[in-house]
Amino acid sequence: MIKKIDMNSDEFQVEFELTKEFTNDVLKKYNFVYNPQEEINESIQQGLTRNKLIYDKRFCPCFMVVGQTKEEQEKEDNRLCPCKPALEVEIPKDGKCHCGIFCTPEYAKSLMVEEEINEATHTHSRGLTKLECEVLLKKEQIDAYELESLLEARELKYVDFNLVDTREWMEWVGQRIKGCDYLIPTTSFYQSLEQIINQKEKPVIVYCLSGSRSAYCQKIMKDLGFKSVSNLNYGIMTYKGEMLRGDE
Repeated sequence: MIKKIDMNSDEFQVEFELTKEFTNDVLKKYNFVYNPQEEINESIQQGLTRNKLIYDKRFCPCFMVVGQTKEEQEKEDNRLCPCKPALEVEIPKDGKCHCGIFCTPEYAKSLMVEEEINEATHTHSRGLTKLECEVLLKKEQIDAYELESLLEARELKYVDFNLVDTREWMEWVGQRIKGCDYLIPTTSFYQSLEQIINQKEKPVIVYCLSGSRSAYCQKIMKDLGFKSVSNLNYGIMTYKGEMLRGDE
């Protein structure tokens, strides 16, 4: 029978403090840093504490513990924090462990930049920096707020990219995003793509009505060797910035 844990009990709070000391020691030993999102760290520390009280070991809380007895648990491939897959594969490859608590300094810094970008683009509290623009243009999907901020930054010459409409000509005439550089319709995509086929090193943002056609075109462009292609998630229907109409 699984032991019930009261997170408000003295027993849990004492072990919780010991777990925080344990995760601090992991950081020092492997030169990791905590995730900038503190709620993630606290959640994982609580999970490690719970497993310590239940199983007497700090099994990774993101995975099921297999085995009813200690002997059975030792025979199974249960993840014991800091686990081997995290140390040997996940952190070197992704910059963080599966649970997200242990990160490389570089990954943590990138997360902090992303949080600052999110704050700037969704509140319009300020414009983007050149570095923030570069980070955004590496994303597979961007939202309408991020595109609007990138277009503003392009006007200030902080960044350069091609904005491509993958809808049809009648849709483009009816309404398009101001700053759109090329119309490359999905129905004549390969032929129309010749307009920018010699600009593969330049970042590209593609959009359509809902984001589905442009996602298809995004994949084709990446397969053809375009270095950076971002898709406007949910398409022009979510965009609240300035629009143009007509065939000029």
